[in-house]
Amino acid sequence: MSAASGNSGSEPVSVHILDREYTVGVAAGERSSLLAAARLLDDKMREVRGGNKLAAVDRIAVLAALNLAHELQQLRDQLAGREKELVRTLEELGARIDRVLGD
Repeated sequence: MSAASGNSGSEPVSVHILDREYTVGVAAGERSSLLAAARLLDDKMREVRGGNKLAAVDRIAVLAALNLAHELQQLRDQLAGREKELVRTLEELGARIDRVLGD
């Protein structure tokens, strides 16, 4: 994704985040994903802003980005744990197969 400035292979898409419009370039097949990401960011920024309509937009954006980055890191940690568990399980199964075939 990049600012829409005539990049070949990308199309301009307008998104609305916290009552502001932004135009970004995105590959044709990624349009719906970008729109979903924009909705997620808009929701998170509105959640951070709460009832304080006068809060600085840059502060809201940083806090929303930090919240989203934290959620992403938690998901990455969970995935890494599951991958380790899968590797361990596969190693155990391989050892069992070796024992059965060795008999």
